[in-house]
Amino acid sequence: MNHKLIFLLLFVIGSVQGQAPTHANQDLQLMPWPQEISVNSSDFMITPEFNVFIDGEVAASSRIFKAATRFIRYMTDKSGVFVVKGFPNTKNSKASPASLRIYFEEKAELVMGIDESYTLSVSKEGIEIHSKTDVGAMHGLSSLLQLIKVKEGSYVFSGADIKDEPRFVWRGLMMDVARHFMPVDVVKRNLEAMALVKLNVFHWHLSDDQGFRVETKTLPELYQLASDGQYYTQEQIRDIVRFADDRGIRVVPEFDVPGHGTAFLTAYPELGSKKGMVYSLERYAGIFDPTLDPTNEKTYVFLDNLFKEVAPLFPDAYFHIGGDENEGKHWSENQRIQQFMKDNHLKDNHELQTFFNIKLGKILAKYGKSLMGWEEIMTENMPKTALIHSWRGINEGVEPGQSLVDAAKNGYRTILSNGYYIDLLLSVEEHYLVDPMPAVPLSEEERKRILGGEATMWSELVTALTIDSRIWPRTAAIAERFWSNKEVRDVESMHIRLNSMSRFLELAGVQHMSAKEYIFRNIANFQDTHALRTLSQISEPFKIYSRNAGGTQYKSYAPFTLFADACTADAVSVRPFRKAVNQYVSHGDSGSKELIINDLKKWQDVDRQLSLIEAQAPLVSRIRPYSKRVYGITTLLLDGLQDTGLTSMQIKELEEFINSKEDPALNLDVELAISKELLQLATFLTK
Repeated sequence: MNHKLIFLLLFVIGSVQGQAPTHANQDLQLMPWPQEISVNSSDFMITPEFNVFIDGEVAASSRIFKAATRFIRYMTDKSGVFVVKGFPNTKNSKASPASLRIYFEEKAELVMGIDESYTLSVSKEGIEIHSKTDVGAMHGLSSLLQLIKVKEGSYVFSGADIKDEPRFVWRGLMMDVARHFMPVDVVKRNLEAMALVKLNVFHWHLSDDQGFRVETKTLPELYQLASDGQYYTQEQIRDIVRFADDRGIRVVPEFDVPGHGTAFLTAYPELGSKKGMVYSLERYAGIFDPTLDPTNEKTYVFLDNLFKEVAPLFPDAYFHIGGDENEGKHWSENQRIQQFMKDNHLKDNHELQTFFNIKLGKILAKYGKSLMGWEEIMTENMPKTALIHSWRGINEGVEPGQSLVDAAKNGYRTILSNGYYIDLLLSVEEHYLVDPMPAVPLSEEERKRILGGEATMWSELVTALTIDSRIWPRTAAIAERFWSNKEVRDVESMHIRLNSMSRFLELAGVQHMSAKEYIFRNIANFQDTHALRTLSQISEPFKIYSRNAGGTQYKSYAPFTLFADACTADAVSVRPFRKAVNQYVSHGDSGSKELIINDLKKWQDVDRQLSLIEAQAPLVSRIRPYSKRVYGITTLLLDGLQDTGLTSMQIKELEEFINSKEDPALNLDVELAISKELLQLATFLTK
């Protein structure tokens, strides 16, 4: 590509090291941030004459034609411009040159390690994307969409030159559809979002104790008896795989065995390790005992038949077998299994599971699949062809990511999910600062074995309505960690760009914003929702599974349309309020004080507004004790700010309001996300 290096105004934002934009220049809202970028003032205006030319044999890649068509739709939806040519073409007329010219050399076969690089050039003369593969060109289109901005009352593409490629080859999102089933449209809209942030692996968790989600014609009892009627037909699976392929995304399925096996055994109890037991689908979350019997040859016949049928549905080379959280209780209680272990010199249940995994790996190999599984599958005898998925961290007494290091050093390929469990509802900053490449000495060969990572979305506490708000926009920040240079770590820049990406994803069809409004309307019984929205902006759901401690509060069909389900991690008012409090406490800044007072008055008034709709909205009555507590806290602080500070008695009262074990927020499964800042402010106001 012939880059334009001389511009009217030139300033370098990025470099070979991929530095993120400085605070002084937030004009570009790209995420993931490119490896190399320079910007200029030569913007390209979006007009009705905008048109797209694809060079080469388009028939060789319907993928790029579809991607370019989607690009045009996104561009026109955003800008409102009525373009004359709504589809790309393969004829670049000299009389009417194309606005956007796409050049690629070959259609990529979706396998790990394909060339995903691209270059992108935007100037007032036109736009060009060059790439080795059509997938690389699609990444260029995603970046180009993020260059849309308003200038002098019109939409334009920002002038820029980008040279880009991913840091890691495996950039995934795992979606659990076993605990709560996710319909086809939910899966597709999340695949769409994945493509826009350059994720390239969809890990589809299809079986667990709560359900088996795939139609099987040779083993029909699996979906007839173990899915509650909620499963994907084989044609739906093919459709989703095609949909993903069109977006450059590989689909890696997971059937979790030998533990997490209640659904399998509900359909085929004779394969269980506890004879005579009647199995039924689990309705709660947790770790359960039912386990496939690895000493029963019928188990392997069953699995052979299953994988023979379903393996062709998924073209990818890898098949995830789970293998996690199996304590082998039913194995230990079965005398025949214990005797088998003695006869085969298997010293413990872990070695028995390795015995099972090795046999399963051979079955998968028959059907062209390589085995991958959670880190528990890594043992002394496990073949090096297995891919190890690292997930455990400090909560399990394991050094964060240690299994990743062990796998790489022991000759296994490996990916990281420890640090990317988005269902924990931690701050996006905690995920963003975790790097797949550990800060420990590794050889070059060992580093090559670390392929990347996956964000994981377990679904015990989400439904099709709320899953988007748990995945997005935070996963876009994780996607940047997988794609961009390691040095791109500026948290302030990340937040600014993530806010822009959030709006873009909603425009693209993700429902992380609109679903909240649905829940607010439901709670308010279609009355005014302003107070609920305001309260949610300082409230966050309980984190790290404490909302459902022990997995016993919520059944799988419990209502997930409550206030906690509308609240999200990183409540939007927290960071600006924290900034104002820090500024006021540190410098006595009058402007910050005014911002604090305005915020406190806004939150103080929530209870009054809720009282006006409570009579016709029973769900609001559950929230009123919490809003009354917020009223008490904000009233005390406003008195302290507007008068002469707070007495020690008032400080004690405030601390009791915030720290009380009887806090009504606990009954709502939320926490007041500004508690730390409120106490900081109160301490400052002490007389």
